[in-house]
Amino acid sequence: MKLAIDGMGGDHAPRSVVEGVLLALEEFPNLEVKLYGHKDKLAQFLTSHNRIEVVHCEEVIEGEDDPARSIRRKKDSSMTRMLEAVSEGTADACLSAGNTGALMAGGLLKVGRIEGVARPALATTLPTIDGQGFLMLDLGANADAKPEHLLQYALMGNIYAKKVRGIEKPRIGLLNIGSEEKKGNDLTKSVFSLLQESDLNFVGNVEARDLLDNVADVVVTDGFTGNMVLKSIEGTASAMMAMLKEAFMASGKTKIGALLMKSELKKLKGKLDYSEHGGAALFGLGAPVIKAHGSSNARAIYSAIRQATIMAEHNVTAVIKTTIAESNSLQGEKKEEN
Repeated sequence: MKLAIDGMGGDHAPRSVVEGVLLALEEFPNLEVKLYGHKDKLAQFLTSHNRIEVVHCEEVIEGEDDPARSIRRKKDSSMTRMLEAVSEGTADACLSAGNTGALMAGGLLKVGRIEGVARPALATTLPTIDGQGFLMLDLGANADAKPEHLLQYALMGNIYAKKVRGIEKPRIGLLNIGSEEKKGNDLTKSVFSLLQESDLNFVGNVEARDLLDNVADVVVTDGFTGNMVLKSIEGTASAMMAMLKEAFMASGKTKIGALLMKSELKKLKGKLDYSEHGGAALFGLGAPVIKAHGSSNARAIYSAIRQATIMAEHNVTAVIKTTIAESNSLQGEKKEEN
């Protein structure tokens, strides 16, 4: 198993990336890494390792760079060359904590879509109260979507939940403004019908307020809505932890209470910690492309590597390709009948 990794992407790169890679190599004995970036900067944190190949790159795609233009113009950037390794077949999967837009644009330009996939989707696992988590997509790859796009998101999410998360029969939910069948706009009503007619374990509409209660294993929506929900969940979790900290630091008594509850608070923080769930995967591309959080620490990079490794080992891309082809054929037959 060989992964291509952008060593220069992210707020804490290259240190967090290198440290995450070293953690992953300890865990996965069959893993080999092609680490892309400036060799001198990587060398500051890199110990000698026979399963790491450093590929020197002179350029870095920065957070403020134009996504598509930077991929085309910065040909010797760590992200561009990482994506090329996947497209050329010298790596099985890749990941970066760098510019999200550039990674999505580069994924389309360099790696390419699976035949039959109308639009790739950005997906990640979000926390739930019981600690199980749920997969949500699309989280911003496409602001607009058609009903058939959301059906494909559900199919791809179902495969990921089975192969990577080990859920035998994933529950598929459709994000909506109410749980009733007739709720929503034209898009959600049409998607509801498509999911109901599919072979998926569709549990119906789910509301945003219930997402953290583990109402579904996979939740599908359009990218515009999904991105807003994602940012709302992240912001609420961050604000809640900040308010708890302020409350516990208010007086001597509350500080004593905080010490008594230290282990419980640590568990609560762990439930909300994105680093345990890996990164966001770009579903629908010709190989696994993982976007780690921009503020990823070493643990988060390790989790994203674990995610990419599992996707590659279980041939998630190949299964998606077969499933999408079968679904498109079935949809075509239905249209002919009508």
